[in-house]
Amino acid sequence: MTVESSEAPKKPLPPGLWHGQGIHFFGLAVLLAWVALTWSNIDTPNPFLFWLAIAVPIIHQIFVWIVWRLQLRAGLEGERSSMRSYVTLFFILFGGRFVTLFTLGWADRGSLNLPTVPRAILTTVLLVIGLYAMYSVKRYFGLIRAAGADHFDPAYREMPLVSEGIFRFTSNGMYLYAFFLFWAISIGLNSLAALVVAAFSHAYIWVHYFATEKPDMNYLYGAK
Repeated sequence: MTVESSEAPKKPLPPGLWHGQGIHFFGLAVLLAWVALTWSNIDTPNPFLFWLAIAVPIIHQIFVWIVWRLQLRAGLEGERSSMRSYVTLFFILFGGRFVTLFTLGWADRGSLNLPTVPRAILTTVLLVIGLYAMYSVKRYFGLIRAAGADHFDPAYREMPLVSEGIFRFTSNGMYLYAFFLFWAISIGLNSLAALVVAAFSHAYIWVHYFATEKPDMNYLYGAK
């Protein structure tokens, strides 16, 4: 005869601060090596603007990683003041990605040497897809939720999955399609240096996904 334990199953611990960050820093090192090699092969244009445009995405994603993990470990759920501060800094850094990329592209415009008509067509296609993805995030998902509000407020974890707009085609429209806006800026400005930054940013967000976001989502949502 067996006796069933009356103890409730223990809730799993959230990912630690450094969980998955081996992948993060290895991926970042590989990408930075590629960026440095590619930049040197295009005659190292606009060094300050170029490395500033590279630094902002790194600062942004390291900021998100540290805040998310400390928030989960501290268990300060429902702390709206901390969430407001986080979201404000998140969107300042997110906007900084566009500002620094555009500034670099403008300083380096013409270096890509794409003909006008193909460049206009490609820029338009990328811009339309990217803007539609951003509209879908705002309209159906919510910008605050997209920034990681579920790390602060449990109510966001009860929201249903989104399948409207760009999310009809993928569950991760933000990372897959919204980042086309960076490509649109670099191609629209005909800048090779900006194109390198756009490629870095798009690849690096997927490093963030596998190293930080995916483990966090497994903890927050489990089987759901």
